[in-house]
Amino acid sequence: MAKTNADIEKWDIENEDFWEKEGKRVASRNLWISIPSLLIGFAVWLMWGMITTQMKNLGFPFTIDQLFTLSAIAGLSGATLRIPASFMIKIAGGRNTIFLTTALLMIPALGTGIALMNPGTPFIVFQALALLSGIGGGNFACSMSNISAFYPKSKQGYGLGMNAGLGNFGVTTMQVVIPLVMTVGIFGALAGAPMELENPSGTLIGKIEAGTDTWIQNAGFIWLVFLIPLAFAGWFGMNNLRTITPNPGNPASAFSKIIGLYVVGLGTSLVGVYALEILNMWVALPLTIILTLVLLRLIPGDIKPNIEKQFAIFNNKHTWSMTVLYILTFGSFIGFSAALPLSISVIFGNMMETAADGSITRVTNPDAPSALTWAWMGPFVGALIRPVGGWISDKVGGSIVTQIISVVMVIASVATGYVMMLAYNSTDPNSYFAVFLILFIVMFAASGIGNGSTFRSIGVIFDQQQKGPVLGWTSAVAAYGAFIAPRVMGQEIQAGTPEVAMYGFAVFYALCLVVNWWFYLRKNAYIKNP
Repeated sequence: MAKTNADIEKWDIENEDFWEKEGKRVASRNLWISIPSLLIGFAVWLMWGMITTQMKNLGFPFTIDQLFTLSAIAGLSGATLRIPASFMIKIAGGRNTIFLTTALLMIPALGTGIALMNPGTPFIVFQALALLSGIGGGNFACSMSNISAFYPKSKQGYGLGMNAGLGNFGVTTMQVVIPLVMTVGIFGALAGAPMELENPSGTLIGKIEAGTDTWIQNAGFIWLVFLIPLAFAGWFGMNNLRTITPNPGNPASAFSKIIGLYVVGLGTSLVGVYALEILNMWVALPLTIILTLVLLRLIPGDIKPNIEKQFAIFNNKHTWSMTVLYILTFGSFIGFSAALPLSISVIFGNMMETAADGSITRVTNPDAPSALTWAWMGPFVGALIRPVGGWISDKVGGSIVTQIISVVMVIASVATGYVMMLAYNSTDPNSYFAVFLILFIVMFAASGIGNGSTFRSIGVIFDQQQKGPVLGWTSAVAAYGAFIAPRVMGQEIQAGTPEVAMYGFAVFYALCLVVNWWFYLRKNAYIKNP
């Protein structure tokens, strides 16, 4: 089998001498190319939350339900694509996978920019682009699987925490960059003419008034500025580890495997979107996951035995315990990232008012805080602190850190639910906003630290062959939080009981306390404080 200079044959990172002389340098180079690639992946995946807000303000001829559907499609696709992405590194190689999955993001970025130039673009085109933008969400699984192989067990918290933590800055980056680039014709005539804003729009730098020229198409085009050089950096700067991927094949063969796996994920994502229309969410999502796994097992050719070997992770009880704990951490982070803007808009955008006859009604709050102004803070803190969680876990053990943040999240979610209830039923909801925002930031911080600790635990519990697929699988399941959290919170807010959603999350966090203690902290734990 032909090899290139990008292929590394010897990789003995548990040997301290090898690590210091050669391993650390190679690992750092791959990490610092991986981080911005993952960051832009998150930005492209979650950009629809911001784009649809402006589509509404610009008068695109779609209903509110249709606009919310675009975000839901992207969320479902990004989570589902993580399942096949979990197995890409061992089949196709790290360099091949990160290069191609980064380059593929140019399709939804360019396509979204072109589609947004014309308000008459059919809705089905936007649906297809939202589905493809899920590639950015799927990339997390292969990115984490890849980086985990470059670091020894003693550095897993650092390597994975840095990759995921700084990569997750894509959420905040997107929330800040998109409103800014919409206000300036930075691409000139290439991006077409601006549109006039029909409704005022809040941003990080203040309120944009109606009638303002808006280049909404820049929300797609801007990512090409980063994706093109990142694709080149991935190809010329990253490596395939032959100890992890003995037979990736030539680049064309590797690319065909990657595309084949993503075609399976995109197909089952479409099934999932349809299933959600006719089935309960708690039935449709597991059905999507199971169908994806079944189809992966049926793929013919030389991929089949490799995937079957990696499916051995499902016979390991720690795969399931760490899946629950990763839902606690990353599922909360990505779910609250998607749900916080909605919560701010609905809970604080209206208030109770007592009429002259004594009746109480809900009316618009004229001084409501803007979701686009404040929502970025939580994801920013959660992403910023994640490497710290990994570093602390390398020092004291991952499970003890996970236990502490679980306690914090139980208390904070109960308190947040109570404050949401008070604000929703208040004649002056703004008086509760500061406490509401602080509590959410506490939960983001706890989930970010917990991301670092769970990465560390997975890196210690599983061997070199299994930890990559386990990281990908757990991240796939947890990513459905991007769909579940806003759906659950939206339903409860609409029912007038926003606190119920948060109390429900608190019950789940308490369950995670028990799981973590039973598996990793009790006297006769299966593995003590990994």
